[in-house]
Amino acid sequence: MHTFEYDDFQKRSMDCIDQNHSLVISAPTGAGKTVIAEYAIEQSMKESLGAIYTSPIKALSNQKYRDFCKSYGSSNVGIVTGDISLNPSAPILVMTTEIFRNALFDNHARFNSQKWAIFDEIHYIDDIERGTVWEESLMFFPEHMRMLCLSATIPNLDEFVQWLKSIHSHSIDRVVETHRPVPLSTYFQCGPYIGPSWKKLKKAHHEFFHRLQKNNNKELQTRNILDKVVKDNHLPLIYFVFARKLTEALAQQCYHLKLVNSSEKEALKNLFFDLVEKYEVSNEPSVKKLEPFVLNGIAYHHAGMLPSLKEIVEQLFASRLIKMIFTTETFALGINMPAKAVVFDDLRKFYGIGFDDLRTRDYYQIAGRAGRRGLDKEGHVYARVNPRRIRYASIQKIINGNYEPIKSQFNSSYATLLHLYDKFGEKLYDIYVSSFHCYQSNKKRQKNAQRDLRNKVAILEKLGHIEKKRLTVKGKFSSQMYGYELMLGELFSKNILEDLDEVSLNMILSALIYEPRKRDISPPLKASFKESHKLIRKLNRYVLREEQRKEISPLTRQGYFHLAEAIEAWSNGSTFLDLETKTPIEEGEVVRNFRMVIQLLRLLKNSPYVSPQFVKKCQKSLKLINRGEVNAERQLRTQ
Repeated sequence: MHTFEYDDFQKRSMDCIDQNHSLVISAPTGAGKTVIAEYAIEQSMKESLGAIYTSPIKALSNQKYRDFCKSYGSSNVGIVTGDISLNPSAPILVMTTEIFRNALFDNHARFNSQKWAIFDEIHYIDDIERGTVWEESLMFFPEHMRMLCLSATIPNLDEFVQWLKSIHSHSIDRVVETHRPVPLSTYFQCGPYIGPSWKKLKKAHHEFFHRLQKNNNKELQTRNILDKVVKDNHLPLIYFVFARKLTEALAQQCYHLKLVNSSEKEALKNLFFDLVEKYEVSNEPSVKKLEPFVLNGIAYHHAGMLPSLKEIVEQLFASRLIKMIFTTETFALGINMPAKAVVFDDLRKFYGIGFDDLRTRDYYQIAGRAGRRGLDKEGHVYARVNPRRIRYASIQKIINGNYEPIKSQFNSSYATLLHLYDKFGEKLYDIYVSSFHCYQSNKKRQKNAQRDLRNKVAILEKLGHIEKKRLTVKGKFSSQMYGYELMLGELFSKNILEDLDEVSLNMILSALIYEPRKRDISPPLKASFKESHKLIRKLNRYVLREEQRKEISPLTRQGYFHLAEAIEAWSNGSTFLDLETKTPIEEGEVVRNFRMVIQLLRLLKNSPYVSPQFVKKCQKSLKLINRGEVNAERQLRTQ
């Protein structure tokens, strides 16, 4: 399958696959776990069966789709991510984990001809917002299939595997690899000090803490560390920050660096303009803004950018012509973009409800991007230290401490509970015993979790989704509206959806989806939007009142009309450039919201509980919105 010699852990993993055992692999970033996933796929193909590859983010799904198309032929590969559905009956399917979980409930038969399911980044089961999706996918995993779970280091791997064994009847093995093929060297920057010594870092941390003033020249310090990276030829470099705006600001600060020679600059110019033409974004201001950086061997990458522009940057970096990229942490999540060195701009980040020191697992997920197997003898990791933000002992804990164990974040959605109630009735509460949460928890936590399940079911009964121990039509409809069950259920049961025109339907769905960022300012509403806004708020108060009575967390989204004017304009035929005058929200966020609207429209269109007239309305709404930059399938077809 490959020309190189396999590592021992890869050979052991392949033996497990040959024995038809499910497998959980824990190995450092860059160790070569993808090779094992490819082996499982090829074994499935040899048996004339299919394989599924799930990932936590759409960018990784898109990359895997392209990689697999090259390896196995585009006719054998499909992708389903909510806003994209290409060749969905192909033997090799790439999908987000949410789509896989949903299909387990909605269309279990689609997996009859599948042999392997690969769960990339399985430690996402620990994610507070989305971990439940991974847990439910494993709980309800089909017994005729085999699972291949890939992860960075998991200290409580045995506990995790024992849980899987307790709920499945087939053999499940574990393979652990601790050796990293390309070792990492660590350097610190603290004040004027840049170097690898812990002793000198401690001294600099103490001295610089007392000298540090609010107006210290951080820009000069940034230049110092980048000059050091260039001088030592530790390029290409990925510079990680935990704020989108900083990526562009830092790129601006290093514009003085000359990173490419004349021939590389010419090659960059040709490739950049070819890609811009290919993705049809040559007139976008954000493209023109990026251009001078690219021609100097510099780029930036974050979620607020146009998806097409992010794709262009990724391809430029993969060409090895970009020498320095400033990016947020999603660039570290599975996307195959290794470099010779990485820089941490900070060792603290926002974790859901506040800032905290980086977890050791997150640090090495990012640091693992340094060092390219077969190209570098070692990877170089630079950590910038601000003594006023982080203690010396905390730095030691991050870099030298033990990896954090994965913990269940089990919190089943209303849609999941409706599916389970439809199948098991009151016995659905027994399902909790199969969860990783139950396996890990003491009796008090188990009791609380079961109480939360009963409270959610009580809300579903109160709101009319369940009557006389059976799902109502409202309940059956809502069971298919993952993440938006209660609000869409109310709009459906009150016939409000049926009465909306195509543009208003898009606007209402956009409002249900949008989640304001911390500094987002709610725009003044046009008079024509106020009735819809009033309606959504009224329904939301009704739903929230029941959730608050039962102490449910998190609460159902409120519905925000920040993008109402933008989606109205887009639905009425405006160009994407025109939307700049309709909203200050970053264009990447706008596209993401519109693509989520497409996902909901498809769910609504495919529901057997809506009228034929409403199906036609959804189809028209889709045509209005699914075009140009918003059309994710068009972007993926551009190869």
